[in-house]
Amino acid sequence: MDAGSLTLLLTAATAAGWVDAVVGGGGLLLLPALLIGLPPQVPLATALGTNKMTAIAGTTSAAITYARHTRIDWRVAGPAGAIAVVVSGIGAWLAIELTPNKDVYRPVVLGILVAVALFVTFRPNNGIYAHPERRTQGRAALAVALAGGLIALYDGMIGPGTGTFLVLTFTTVIGADFLHGSAMAKIVNAGTNLGALIVFAAGGHVWWQLGAAMAVCNIIGAQVGARMALKRGSGFVRIVLLVVVLALIARLSYDQWLA
Repeated sequence: MDAGSLTLLLTAATAAGWVDAVVGGGGLLLLPALLIGLPPQVPLATALGTNKMTAIAGTTSAAITYARHTRIDWRVAGPAGAIAVVVSGIGAWLAIELTPNKDVYRPVVLGILVAVALFVTFRPNNGIYAHPERRTQGRAALAVALAGGLIALYDGMIGPGTGTFLVLTFTTVIGADFLHGSAMAKIVNAGTNLGALIVFAAGGHVWWQLGAAMAVCNIIGAQVGARMALKRGSGFVRIVLLVVVLALIARLSYDQWLA
């Protein structure tokens, strides 16, 4: 690889680690950078596998930092993370076997993100304060199913935006505030990355040397992001969430209609 491509990938890994640690969505920075920076002959599955190797370093690092400094609802995050390892592995297997066309998924993800942006904009108090009364047994089970099942499957197959979907699931379904929702999202996201990485690695779809270098940068970004979120609270996370979602919408819209 030339120096310019390597610099692009290391910078993207650092920025993605910061975004992922605060609110999720760093994959839409990292995966396009890999598709641009890797040599053209590298398969899509290898880009996805290298992305997972990079991302798991940052999400695990951020998860540890959150767990040490804030309360995590382990009765939801634990089962969701464990299920996510298996389900995301299935998604990664599908990505290798079926080579899904991202054009099929882009409009769906774009529609979801537009809905998220509208929801966060017009429900400004959602996620700013915790609503423990929402956390019934049924809602907790629904959050586990969505996070460990549907979202984990999506992460294994494609990935970008997973952290954002997880944060919104925990704030909306069980009433967590943005800070604690982001902390729980890191636990589950570490599980989704682990499951997918195992499958991609077994298939020989990880560029280990590059992934290791990007992982270091991702950890640096994740540590800075997690500490900023812990220091500044849920209001800061909400603002970053809205900015990231709007950026994802702009990027996906460009890919859909202008690229």
